[in-house]
Amino acid sequence: MSVSAFNRRWAAVILEALTRHGVQHICIAPGSRSTPLTLAAAENRAFIHHTHFDERGLGHLALGLAKASRQPVAVIVTSGTATANLYPALIEAGLTGEKLILLTADRPPELIDCGANQAIRQPGMFASHPAQTISLPRPSQDIPARWLVSTIDQALGALHAGGVHINCPFAEPLYGDMDETGVEWQQQLGNWWQSDKPWLRQALQLESEKQRDWFFWRQKRGVVVAGRMSAAEGKKVAEWAQTLGWPLIGDVLSQTGQPLPCADLWLGNGKAVSELAQAQIVVQLGSSLTGKRVLQWQATCEPDEYWLVDNLPGRLDPAQHCGRRLLSSVERWLELHPAEKRQPWATVIPQLAGQAWQAAVASNEPFGEAQLRSVFGAICRSRANCLLATAWWCA
Repeated sequence: MSVSAFNRRWAAVILEALTRHGVQHICIAPGSRSTPLTLAAAENRAFIHHTHFDERGLGHLALGLAKASRQPVAVIVTSGTATANLYPALIEAGLTGEKLILLTADRPPELIDCGANQAIRQPGMFASHPAQTISLPRPSQDIPARWLVSTIDQALGALHAGGVHINCPFAEPLYGDMDETGVEWQQQLGNWWQSDKPWLRQALQLESEKQRDWFFWRQKRGVVVAGRMSAAEGKKVAEWAQTLGWPLIGDVLSQTGQPLPCADLWLGNGKAVSELAQAQIVVQLGSSLTGKRVLQWQATCEPDEYWLVDNLPGRLDPAQHCGRRLLSSVERWLELHPAEKRQPWATVIPQLAGQAWQAAVASNEPFGEAQLRSVFGAICRSRANCLLATAWWCA
């Protein structure tokens, strides 16, 4: 029996199972212990492969791909401290909802806690941050292939948001020619290899149903708060709010086009706050508000109803409003809750927003991106060091 050949067949089942759950992009860091996973990924034509030598950077590359594609993205790293470098990306995925599947190669159990090189206790190393955790056994033909694939399916099928950590121990030798070892073991899965469906399919009720009293609330004075969402969602939310005649408070992450721009400015005006206090319902679409004044207003508003709609589970409301926490994508919510054409009820806020925008434009006219080069040329002398930094999180 060839250990290296069976390692690759075991890894091939894992990688093929990922394709049945929408994984197209796979990010790979170099390493020896992860060789079976890397070779299986390279041989699977369903994947788009990305490589990077640094595991921390690789994790954030995967996170960016997941954000842009809105699909789960897999990551392959070798054992030991390389695995720990994925921690920042995994934590952020848990906060923002991107699906990351971390395939971490590992030493077999007999090499743990005995001084072996790059052998650490990897199972459970990410604590509570993964949404799902799988600690696979050492590859063995005594373990049915259908157990392996159904274990992967169960975790990924239940994944609504966040990361999955799949720890994959492999014994040496890791390299060698392929032979017939494990062929019959793989064939236990039969026609699964020719299909495109998961071995184990789960039906989960992940979205809230239509609110039966929406027809009543859409006729009231309402406010729409837009949190983090895609550009396509932001455009639809802006149109939805305009049809309802409700003012739209857009956070910087909302991509709504900001029909009422400079909210962090005009929310500091007492007249705007007084008008917003007349709202009977606030519908927040998308979580992760970042603007300071937006958060301050959101924390103090007291409508009759506060609905928070987001695809992520959990409360997601630091202000702990009395109302409804609705689990749904923004697009699905808008489909189930159409707007009714009504005249805008807020009259002061549009005026204040226009004034704030004009003031902001006037103050920025003397300077723009085109002037950066000349400014830096004047400031930075020859051989001077220049550090440019940005922060995406607003306090």
